[in-house]
Amino acid sequence: MPAPDRLKARKRPRQERSRSTVDVLLRAAAQVFATRGYAATTTNHIAARAGVSIGSLYEYFPSKDALLVALMEAHLAEGETILERAGAEALSRGGDDLEQVVRYFVEGMVTFHERDRALHRVLFEEAPFPRHVRKRLGDIETRVVSLVERFLRDHPTVTRRDPALGAAVVVHAVEALTHKLVVHESPAVPAAAYVDEMVDLVMAYLTGGASRPARAPRAARRASRA
Repeated sequence: MPAPDRLKARKRPRQERSRSTVDVLLRAAAQVFATRGYAATTTNHIAARAGVSIGSLYEYFPSKDALLVALMEAHLAEGETILERAGAEALSRGGDDLEQVVRYFVEGMVTFHERDRALHRVLFEEAPFPRHVRKRLGDIETRVVSLVERFLRDHPTVTRRDPALGAAVVVHAVEALTHKLVVHESPAVPAAAYVDEMVDLVMAYLTGGASRPARAPRAARRASRA
């Protein structure tokens, strides 16, 4: 694990020009990491992609790991926003429809993983995880599990004896499946197909395989939520 001071940006940009330089560096870092992977990426590669001198890069970031941590933090912030939006939509529109609530959650997870598959793979499989990022990721998971648990406790069709454990199983199973299917499998498979399969899987687990009405065609479901 790199020394802690090599994982932090050197300074916060305050002027518009400095913020623009940092944004360019982060976009370039995302592109290079996604293309070359963590091990093969150097600060020289990133500076060249950004069109700045290596000195300019080091003015803001002491190492490639500091750039990677900044990308991790931005990626997690985006994930929080996506999942919070999915939770709010489920609360406001899902009502008592357990399957619809599950669908909002699964769609949020798929959206999070689908944004930049190659970069997501580098961030969560190749890069060293600093302690504070690992803690933030754990905090996000805890909040999502708590939200799902609230839904499970409110729905009489749920047959799991322990809603807290059931929520943890659902969240971690969907996360693992989404990461494997969306990040690693062929992009030719539409994300909606993964959503449908995972919703069926989660519903069978939560309701003990109780029969449900046949699913409407996907176009009809989307129209009903519009």
